Amino acid sequence: MKKKITIIRNEKGVSFIELLVVMTLVVIVLMMNTDTLGVIFRQSRQQTQSVGAQMDRIVGLEILRTDLEHAGFGLPWSFQGAISYQEASASPQNAYNDAPSNPPRAVLSGNNSSTFTLNNSDYLVIKSTIVGTNETSQRWTYIVGGQQPQAWGSNDLSNGDRVTVIWPRSVTGFNKELVMDGTNFYTTYSSSAFPVEYSPAAATTRYVIYGVDPDTNLRMPFNRADYYIQRPASMPQACAPNTGILYKATINQGNGARNPEPLIDCVADMQVVFRLDTNNDGIIDSIVEDISGLSAQQIREQLREVRVYILSHEGQMDNAFRYNGSTINVGEEINSTFFGRTFNLSSIIGTGWEHYRWKVNVLVVKPRNLTS
Repeated sequence: MKKKITIIRNEKGVSFIELLVVMTLVVIVLMMNTDTLGVIFRQSRQQTQSVGAQMDRIVGLEILRTDLEHAGFGLPWSFQGAISYQEASASPQNAYNDAPSNPPRAVLSGNNSSTFTLNNSDYLVIKSTIVGTNETSQRWTYIVGGQQPQAWGSNDLSNGDRVTVIWPRSVTGFNKELVMDGTNFYTTYSSSAFPVEYSPAAATTRYVIYGVDPDTNLRMPFNRADYYIQRPASMPQACAPNTGILYKATINQGNGARNPEPLIDCVADMQVVFRLDTNNDGIIDSIVEDISGLSAQQIREQLREVRVYILSHEGQMDNAFRYNGSTINVGEEINSTFFGRTFNLSSIIGTGWEHYRWKVNVLVVKPRNLTS
């Protein structure tokens, strides 16, 4: 015989009074923690934006570092014949032209270029074949007399690419002489039928072939990149007033205009300092901010190091943060002489300058392609 088990449940629910009490307690707790939560959210947002800005800055600085290290790569030191080439077509960039007939200077800059850049910052120019942003500019090969260009098996130049040809040591005694066909200073690449005018005659002679541009007729026998700060019409909302963007602008081989690419946001200043060995004894004996008076050969022989100082801020405006000091040194003191610039945040940036996290990034670069 089975026994019937009766389960007695308490069907009583939560009363309205109890619900009001619980809700009131929850509201009180939330109100007590509103300020804390706000601080946490602000700090989290600030840290996220700061990390993002740091990553962008690292990438931009590495691009600049690489370009400076390769300054002079593929540049001719002399010309096989009379030459007339063009560089930048308009101001301000045409102020740094070596055209129409001078050998190109690997590096030069405008010191505190008041009419060219934001906040009187410097204007930096780098010339090499590899400084271009296309795939062709990243490739090179060589050709020996009686043969076709060396094939690497990967990353080879493509047929139709515009290239220049350099004779590393010509019979005339010149180093890195640009091979020419009359007044023509470039040719079209072919892996199987390279133009005889740009090929060595002797089996013991080697020419170096540098890629410059994939399909545009060249106006100059190299590529060129200009670095400068400008403030576009539309700036990132997080940037402080009177800051701009650091651009890398390659000079278009077709029309000589700048093709700007943004690298780093919220930049207030850039200063460039050069270290020279003026007597070629292996010791740096001169530090200057302007090398515009040096020739291409003097720059190759004397320039040993380039230092670039970039002032920017991390993250957005933070009213809970206060920067210590109204000025910041964009540069450094060497042997009791200051090179660079003391930047006045208060007067140049203006209202709210103290609520940004300002930082100076320093690049120290030794160019590797000036003398070899």
